[in-house]
Amino acid sequence: MTEKNIVFRDPVVERVVEKFVSRSDIGFEKYGNTLHDERTKKMKGLFKYLNDVQEELMDAVLYIQACKEEIQDLTEEALIQDFRDVDLDDIEDKGHPYAFTIDEEDS
Repeated sequence: MTEKNIVFRDPVVERVVEKFVSRSDIGFEKYGNTLHDERTKKMKGLFKYLNDVQEELMDAVLYIQACKEEIQDLTEEALIQDFRDVDLDDIEDKGHPYAFTIDEEDS
């Protein structure tokens, strides 16, 4: 195992590197070898690597869709809450965003 002392100027980069190291550790505990071992010992071929990448990207698309739907749900819930928080007496003010008028002729 190689050990390096790295000085990070960007904490975001540091957190990403920490995640890579953690993921590598978890993979080693789970499979008992490294990605380097898989490649150099021909434990997995190019087609299998490409298949793995394809599956991971397919999962990523599903996660993106789930996040988009969650954002939509949160946005709708926030709008509903905003509407519930409106004081109906204030709506009569013509400058209020929810203000509207009904023409007597239309009713």
